[in-house]
Amino acid sequence: MKYGPQRHHRRSIRLQGYDYAQAGAYFVTVCAYNRECLFGEIMGEEMQVNASGEIVIACWHDIPRHFANVELDAFVVMPNHIHGIIMLRDVNDPDIGVGAGFKPAPTLTASRHGLPEIVRAFKTFSARRINELRQMPGVPVWQRNYYEHIIRNEKSLHDIRRYIQENPLRWAYDRENPANTSIRP
Repeated sequence: MKYGPQRHHRRSIRLQGYDYAQAGAYFVTVCAYNRECLFGEIMGEEMQVNASGEIVIACWHDIPRHFANVELDAFVVMPNHIHGIIMLRDVNDPDIGVGAGFKPAPTLTASRHGLPEIVRAFKTFSARRINELRQMPGVPVWQRNYYEHIIRNEKSLHDIRRYIQENPLRWAYDRENPANTSIRP
């Protein structure tokens, strides 16, 4: 098929004109390549991670070591995707965040890394380690993009935290579950 800019143009799913390096809270979802269940399985109502899932957890928790303006909040690994909240601090005013519930510690560095750079690094670090484990260098682990939602207030932050925490309970009805043939109750 011949290349056509209208047909083959990759459209950004990011909010047009929004600065994804500014302080705030962001809900991210990153899916495994082809939605393959690489990270473990749901047993009953709990996620049982495998070795690849352990790598994902370790790389997630390692993000603040690489990006001084980041604090992590709720997080879950599912069989073929992850959900997490990334909070970015303003390096010049560390008290700026999402309401009274988000008061990060001061940052000593003037670095300001945006959400796309942070997610890209997480995906790269975890994919390399997973591929080393699988002895499959260069094989895709993650889908090309990721989903994000800007968390604008405390209620939204609370609701998203609960969604993340309860995600394994809803796996049977999750649209990311390749075995889902049910309609959500």
